[in-house]
This record gives sequence, structure tokens and C-alpha cells, in this order.
Amino acid sequence: INGEWYMMGCEKSDPKLLRTADDLQELLRHIGCLPLFAGGIAGFSVEERTSASSWWSGDSQSDPWEWRIALAGHPEVAYGKFFDKRAGFIHRDFFPIFANYRRNGYDFDALSDEGLVPHRAKRIMDVFELNDEAIGNEIMSNALKEKAGFGKGGQKNFEGILSELQMQTYLIVTDFRQRINKKGEPFGWHIAAMGTPETKWGYDFVSSRYSEEPGDSWKKIVARIQRFFPHADERQMQKTLGIKYPGA
Repeated sequence: INGEWYMMGCEKSDPKLLRTADDLQELLRHIGCLPLFAGGIAGFSVEERTSASSWWSGDSQSDPWEWRIALAGHPEVAYGKFFDKRAGFIHRDFFPIFANYRRNGYDFDALSDEGLVPHRAKRIMDVFELNDEAIGNEIMSNALKEKAGFGKGGQKNFEGILSELQMQTYLIVTDFRQRINKKGEPFGWHIAAMGTPETKWGYDFVSSRYSEEPGDSWKKIVARIQRFFPHADERQMQKTLGIKYPGA
């Protein structure tokens, strides 16, 4: 606002305040999904359910920025850029509904066979060496950039294409790790490790809603969010979730 950064936090006395990563994981189990930062639906974010003063403190227990490190590798949570290319969380039980809507009936290999994959997106996905069930390697994002040919003097817009693949649920952040020096010691910032949700949970689980029409999955997403945020209308949800269908 007027060049100043403000956090849309809540008071520490608010009963809806999230105090730990476990609190967030439990909330996700009920709501199904939640963006990290505030967007077009009031209250629908981690930011709006935490104290503004707790962010970027470096305390792994109370800092919501650190929670993403704890939850990215959690067996019940997917983390990635799922909300109009902004970061957030989806609970495991809700993910197949999300994936069916977002993928619009296409596995990545089917999308590729139809000639609907931009060549730079295919370069990224090829690095994972996926099998027929989209299960493959887990790769650090910095290594992925180099191996896919987006290094210095190479292909452009790595972050944008990586975000699009997360939006379409073909990739998720599976973990955050520090690099290791020659002495075997960790150093520097935590870097995202990328992989497919099928590698994390199995193809049969991720594709378990493929029998539904993508439009029906969208209706379930709308109904789930409105159960907890009844003031949200469908247009707000479309803006907050934001998606360009694969193949569109």
C-alpha cells in the first residue's frame, strides 16, 4: 500500500490463529487447500490466519515461512504454486479432485502425444525420466534448470514454465534441502526439490477421479471452499485459483 509491504495477519488472541505447522496441517485436512498468501477471498490464506510478527523470524516452530519446509515433505500435503501461480498447499485427500480439474483429462504423456506440450515444458519434464505411470526422479530445482537447458545462454523463462507445470498439477515441491559442501556439510538457502505427485502418492491414487468430468470436479472445489468461506463467490474462486487448461 503506497509502496509499503503489509501482512494481512490476525491478532494473537484470535481463536483461528495458526501457531504451528501441525495446526496448519490439521486445517488443511478440513479445508482441502489453502494459499500461502492473501488473495481475492477474505480469510482464505495462511497469511490471514497467522500473526504478522511471526513471519521470517527463522523459528521453525512459529514462522509460517518455515512451515512450508516442514510440510512440503509431509506425507499428507502437497506444496507448490497452485493458486494463480502463487504458492500454497493441497491436502492429499483433496488432491485427486484438484488434479482432475486442473489437467482437464490429460496425463502429461497424453498431452505430449496430442502435440499440446510447449517444447520448453517438455524439456523440463523429460529430465524426470518418468515411467508410464508418471513416476520418476526427484530433482533439485537448480539442477533441473541446468539439465533442462535453461542455464546461462540457454532456454528462457524457467520459473514461469515451472509454475505452469505446478498449476496443472504435473509437478509439486516434494522437499526443501540445503546444498552440501565438499566437507559434507549443509550450507546456504533451502532449495526446492521437485517431483510428480504420482511419485509421492502413486498413479492410481492421483488419477482416482479421472472418471469424473473436470467440470464436476470444479463444482466440488467450489462447494468445499464455500463450506468454510460462504462469502466467496465462484468468480472470486476462479480468480484466486487461476488456471489455463492444458491443451486450451
